[in-house]
Amino acid sequence: MFPSQNDAFEGGFMRIAPRNIGDYLPVGRRTAVGVVLSTFALVLLIVTALVLSALSQVREKTNLLDNARSRETTAGALVTFREQLGATLNDYAAWDDAADNIYAADRYDWVSSNYGDATVNNDLFDTAIVIDEGGRARMAYQNGKPVAWTYDTYFSGGLTEMIAAARIMPASMNAQMTGFVKTQDGIAAAGVALIRLKSGALPSVVSERRYLIFARHLKQATVDKLARNYVIEGLELRYGEQPTANHVDIVNPMGQVLANLVWRSHLPGDVSFHEARPVVFTALGIAGTFFLVLLLIGSATLDRLKADEAAAREEALRDRLSGLDNRAGLFARVNRMVGKARQDRTDIKLLYLDLDGFKEINDAYGHAAGDRLIKGVAAALKVLVPEGAVLARLGGDEFAIAIQGTDVWTEGRKLCLALLELFTEPFSIGDRVASIGCSIGTSISRAGDINGEELLRRADMAMYQAKESGRGRYVSYELKMDALREEKLQLEADLRAAILNDEIKVVYQPVVNAATRHITGVEALARWQRPGHGFVPPDIFIAAAESSGLIDRLGLLVLHKACETARQWPSIKLSVNISPVQFRNPAFSRHVADILEETQTPPERLRLEMTEGYFIQHPERASAAIEKLKQLGLHIALDDFGAGFASVGYLRRFGFDRMKIDRSLVMALEQGGKSLEMLQATVALAKSLDIPVTAEGVETEEQAAILHLCGCDELQGYLFSKPVAAEEIAALLDGQDTPLFALRAGA
Repeated sequence: MFPSQNDAFEGGFMRIAPRNIGDYLPVGRRTAVGVVLSTFALVLLIVTALVLSALSQVREKTNLLDNARSRETTAGALVTFREQLGATLNDYAAWDDAADNIYAADRYDWVSSNYGDATVNNDLFDTAIVIDEGGRARMAYQNGKPVAWTYDTYFSGGLTEMIAAARIMPASMNAQMTGFVKTQDGIAAAGVALIRLKSGALPSVVSERRYLIFARHLKQATVDKLARNYVIEGLELRYGEQPTANHVDIVNPMGQVLANLVWRSHLPGDVSFHEARPVVFTALGIAGTFFLVLLLIGSATLDRLKADEAAAREEALRDRLSGLDNRAGLFARVNRMVGKARQDRTDIKLLYLDLDGFKEINDAYGHAAGDRLIKGVAAALKVLVPEGAVLARLGGDEFAIAIQGTDVWTEGRKLCLALLELFTEPFSIGDRVASIGCSIGTSISRAGDINGEELLRRADMAMYQAKESGRGRYVSYELKMDALREEKLQLEADLRAAILNDEIKVVYQPVVNAATRHITGVEALARWQRPGHGFVPPDIFIAAAESSGLIDRLGLLVLHKACETARQWPSIKLSVNISPVQFRNPAFSRHVADILEETQTPPERLRLEMTEGYFIQHPERASAAIEKLKQLGLHIALDDFGAGFASVGYLRRFGFDRMKIDRSLVMALEQGGKSLEMLQATVALAKSLDIPVTAEGVETEEQAAILHLCGCDELQGYLFSKPVAAEEIAALLDGQDTPLFALRAGA
């Protein structure tokens, strides 16, 4: 039989090449090859499995890291959203003007203007409510309009608890609570703060507390903005639905979940794994390559995660308005400088800047203009500070600059002079021009021996010394400033108590007719016997009142007492000194009118005396303020003429009703020379402008005679009487038939 074609094919093939390689190998070697092949296959499977397992683990880890980054960033965005409201609430609640007006019975026009109107198109808050201690709403605005709802029905859960917590807090800089609450319009960050002075204390006139409530709604548009700022894909606000794995709860102060912020996961691990898996099954080598690529992708994702976290940390150290470092950023950078200084033995100098006159700009033109001014100052400082320096805005109108090197004393002095020169030029704020100054305090850390917190405290103290020394200058910290600061704070505290307890006394110095020597008026002067210290000179406690914000209450107290007492002397005029700090208060004229009405004092009997400083610095506002006072019918006198820089132009412009010659011109008469000519010229100048003249500080008959001959129509001084109690003024008036100087000579 012939073999079949399959057999013949197989027989021929077997002669050329065996059908199975094992046919030509011994059994042991075949087994070995099988073992090798099986081992290779097993190794290949194991390696493949390991590669796949490793890829799977990397995939899961990458997804987890991305989700963790999104969760932390989202949670941080919520915290920042709430803290921004808290910072804004603190600015508006711990505010001297707010405390003065809100605790006044009839100043809710101010409250509506400064709080209610601010809610329109405001990125920081859209709802503002002022409540009293009993929980009654005294003002409620939303989006610039008064609301029809009551806050206890509009806010459901959380706000009541925050109000209760705020009520039991002592008055301090931190007397406020913030948190998320649910409203009729959705979720909002809300805060409750005690309305208080900037120092944290309550005004002495407070009978019951007032609280400020701010709310800022977390709407989808706001969430979209957060998503863009923090690079979170698909960030969405959800209510009442079962949350997904990727979510952050928004809870109220009681821990109740109000809503969730959810986002879409990037799942970078899944994307990479699905791309790599087909290639892994094709060839292990290619799979290894893709595994490396996957590792690179994961590394890039981690780098991006770290970059996002670093950006978030950097944002937390940045001032939102100016773009400079904030207080926390300053401390972080200065402490790093301190560490470096300890290593390389270099020095650090810190400059603490406070803008002089910023409050007046803010009061006159509003917070928006103040914000533009802060931005302009920040831009100018960026150009001026040296490279490598730390520049920060500490809040309000305060800035700080830190420089490091081996000769910071010289460099710091040059920088201080450059800064003072910068503020000699006005700043443009929109269509207005603002002239402000700058007071600077400096401190030094030599080789890092002082940390950032103490460095800032010392510079702050030196800055206050610069302000008290006349502003527009720089002062370096000295150890004795701590003791002086404590003394000043105690003086201010005792003065506050003295005003509250009616310990300020008023004495009166007669003003006489130069020809007849009869009393034509009296000048009211404040006197204070400080318990445990004795008599305090007026220039000391009045300066303390001006720097501490007590001058308004002190001045109005003296004015009220003087007007009340002067009712018993209807035939003479009453003169009262006014501080420039009082004068620039927009409500001052209204307060004067109220006192005149309460004491039934005819306005024409009252003469307000003020020095020239404020008129020269702010002529436009001074002119408007004088006009308001003159509309009441009272008189305005320019005090201490000859001691400053008042010009003929100012005398004409402001239309003073009387000029008081400074006692330095009177005392100079004893020195002879050109003193008499100067006096004659001064009086002639006043007469040419139809301004009557009073000379103060008259102590001798010779001075009185010369002043009368020169044209002074009124005289005042120890020749006639020292400042005395009201009872003695009555006795002097009863003896008007006898020349007053004779009475004093025999006293």
